[in-house]
Amino acid sequence: MKIEHLGIAVKSLSNSDELFAKLLGKENYKQEAVEREGVTTSFYGLGESKIELLEATNPESPIAKFIDKRGEGIHHIAFGVENIEVEIERLKNLGFVFISETPKDGADNKLVVFLHPKSTNGILVELCQEKP
Repeated sequence: MKIEHLGIAVKSLSNSDELFAKLLGKENYKQEAVEREGVTTSFYGLGESKIELLEATNPESPIAKFIDKRGEGIHHIAFGVENIEVEIERLKNLGFVFISETPKDGADNKLVVFLHPKSTNGILVELCQEKP
């Protein structure tokens, strides 16, 4: 397992892209819409990890609700795993609670699932696996 990326909820992707390009000294390598989740993402590579900026595309998306409740900031931490199904079973057996136990297509060519923050000290945790 490794830190795959940190997800940061932002109000404006264009403003935040400008800010992070200056901060990191490089441009994003990818921007991608995930319509099912109501977000547009922007990715920055940082060694073996990434920063994912997330902008809501509709007021009902999880990111819009997060920003309304907490403001912009770190939304989730994602751990890269070799086999997402094995990790789901392992963590379920240890008592962790998932928002959904079924992996779904995520951004950046990944299969993803999220653990409920109530079982991870208030942190939204994403598991992600490169799609085969």
